[in-house]
Amino acid sequence: MDKGQSKKEERPEGIWQQGKPDMKRTLFIAFVVFLTFSSCILFFFVLYRYNGFANYWKNLSGILQPIIFGVVLAYLLNPIMKFIERNVSRYLLKRMKDDNKRPKVVRLIGITGALIFLLGLFALLIAAIVPSVTESITSVATSLPDEINSLIDWVNSIAEGDGRFADILEEVIKRTSEFLETWLSGTVLPQIEKYAASIASSVITSVKFVLNILIGIVISVYVLANKEKFAGQAKKIVYALFKPVRANVILDTVRKSNEIFGGFINGKILDSAIIGVLAYIVLVIMRMPDPVLLAVIIGVTNVIPFFGPFIGAIPSFIIVVLQNPVQGIYFLIFILILQQIDGNIIGPKILGNSTGLSSFWVVFAIIVFGGLWGFLGMLLGVPLMAVIYYIIQSIVSYQLEKRGIPGSKIDYVKLERISKETNQPEYLKEKEEIQRPKKPRPEKKGREGKQ
Repeated sequence: MDKGQSKKEERPEGIWQQGKPDMKRTLFIAFVVFLTFSSCILFFFVLYRYNGFANYWKNLSGILQPIIFGVVLAYLLNPIMKFIERNVSRYLLKRMKDDNKRPKVVRLIGITGALIFLLGLFALLIAAIVPSVTESITSVATSLPDEINSLIDWVNSIAEGDGRFADILEEVIKRTSEFLETWLSGTVLPQIEKYAASIASSVITSVKFVLNILIGIVISVYVLANKEKFAGQAKKIVYALFKPVRANVILDTVRKSNEIFGGFINGKILDSAIIGVLAYIVLVIMRMPDPVLLAVIIGVTNVIPFFGPFIGAIPSFIIVVLQNPVQGIYFLIFILILQQIDGNIIGPKILGNSTGLSSFWVVFAIIVFGGLWGFLGMLLGVPLMAVIYYIIQSIVSYQLEKRGIPGSKIDYVKLERISKETNQPEYLKEKEEIQRPKKPRPEKKGREGKQ
């Protein structure tokens, strides 16, 4: 009786033990209940007041626009700064003996070099592209009727003897030309003039835009100068909020995400720049009309994975074929060859396997995130999908290892089941071979049998 009573006294009695409340467990349950109700209320509020929430988010993103611009700019300039720092530090290592001043000087030179590179690239793009693009659009808009007539004459010369086919093509070309002419003269050019006039007349808007850019550049300088300090503060917060095991997982995920995004974005920008320059050189050699405009369209749209070349080829082909139909066919052949070179040679050399996604998930990411966020979603959808894929893959591998099931040594395509007793895989072929009786082989007759 004494032993039984002592065992009963040792058993916990829920929240109340020995007449005293377990405050730690009570507070934990209360916190979980409060967090659950708060999440439900917040979710309902977001659904019920979606328009207000969207407007609030839009206003907040407008306020934070200089900070967002500065952080993104610092992220893009970081590889250039690191490249300059590596080369400068080797030069200053033998010439500066003070170990405390050397890193500061190297960082200052790296930031200055990155900003000079950015401003030089921006000035080069404006000086080379803007006048040529404006002139090309204006020339296409003004010479469009004559080019349409020449295109109709060319179609008529081809379709001699088949008047019905020629009439259909002529009607299609006329309607297309009327639409393009109306769009260019009635929408594009007035909008360009309208925006140019509004920017020139509205001092407040122009000052705000320039001020956001300048503040963003200043913020990017601060971020580049103190990136190690900011990273250390972020790690400190993570380890303060989570246990070391979960904090390590979070930091590993952030590092992998940085590796995926950095490798993809920087590699894609470099790849598109190479494609744009290569396209410009070949277009000049082929004497194509408006080579600068075509090269800009090809290079910019090439940033979008998978669908980018097709998106850029359509307006470029229209620009070429309206001025010279034969050159339009040559242009399509050149685009096909260029995209094959980019997809099989240039792209894999620069990007490698930075995302680790199959073609299906690339198309899936572009369609889904492009539908949600437009051009930005088409650009960032692939690395974002790669991060999500990596997180899911890590969770699946962790759960399999927790259950004692290998994640990579099993052929899950041919897998039928996992044995409950041994945790070993059982494949369909092995089971069929075990159940299927083996046929006896016919005995070979010797020489005596033959005789």
